[in-house]
Amino acid sequence: MTANDSGTGLLDPVPAQKSPTPSRRRFDVKNLGEAAALIALIVVFAALNPTSFLSPDNARTILDHAALPLVIGVGSTLVILTGSIDLSVEGIMGAAGMAFVLLSANSRGTADLGFWAVPAALAVGAGLGLVNGLVHTRLKVPSFIVTLGVWFVGLGIATLLFGQASIPFLSDQGLKSWPTSLTLGLPNSFLLAAAVALLGIGVTRFTRLGRFAYAIGDSEEIARANGVPVGRYKVYVFVAAGACSAGAGVLASLQLGAGSATVGTGNLFLTIAAVVIGGTSLAGGKGGILRTAVGVLMLTVLNNGLILSGVSLNLQSAVSGAVLIAAVLAAAWPHRSRLRIVK
Repeated sequence: MTANDSGTGLLDPVPAQKSPTPSRRRFDVKNLGEAAALIALIVVFAALNPTSFLSPDNARTILDHAALPLVIGVGSTLVILTGSIDLSVEGIMGAAGMAFVLLSANSRGTADLGFWAVPAALAVGAGLGLVNGLVHTRLKVPSFIVTLGVWFVGLGIATLLFGQASIPFLSDQGLKSWPTSLTLGLPNSFLLAAAVALLGIGVTRFTRLGRFAYAIGDSEEIARANGVPVGRYKVYVFVAAGACSAGAGVLASLQLGAGSATVGTGNLFLTIAAVVIGGTSLAGGKGGILRTAVGVLMLTVLNNGLILSGVSLNLQSAVSGAVLIAAVLAAAWPHRSRLRIVK
């Protein structure tokens, strides 16, 4: 099986008593397609709006807007590589974001844990991810159904935490301005997202969790026959995805400067679209986090360029949907002869 970011992750059918070993594939020029599409978008919008689009401020805006889907995309990519799906993103973001704000210095005057509010929020997301993984693997509930349910569980938790009192605003001005503050000329939000993405790439390339994610997505039966504890590693993947969604909830709350149960609204579609457009197969076993990062930048540049071109918000949504359909068609078209039934 291949554990690199651009391979297919195919697992060789070796005897069951042997552990699966990764194999390397030759570089495929088709892997440059997503990067070429990103460059083409930049060239088009630079030609249409040379002054505004190419300005340093706009570049920083693009990177800042790419931070949230990139953080979420790390976890979502791991889940999709196993052949599953995680729809609980927005609910987990809301629950973790509210927990972070209420455990930090805020206008309601609740407990202030300082730095420890961050790991507490991540624990909320990891816990909900654990629920996703256990219900999916132990009770054999399809990931689509269980994560959809946990989405609304998380949203309910966030709503309860929000309560009937006034909106909890973060009191620390430095904390609120941290995401948009610059380090080495780049927004802190993007640097954080890049660090998470690099960590995710390291996991997929060099750890058993990453290798087994590809193996499970290639063929769960073959992976199990080779001694891979499929259920356990699926749970690990969902926990990691929950923690990533929680981290995005914390970052979104910092950007907002307040707690909101709906802080994650709109991020699910953008993230899954970025994962698919980047080239990670919804069937599992093929793709990677580096591809997702390119997909995130493609959609962020597209949305930014459309705004600068004066395109209406409704039309922007239509264009994004059309791009997603085109990406899925492009990925599936070479394999259409193998599909006897489309569900």
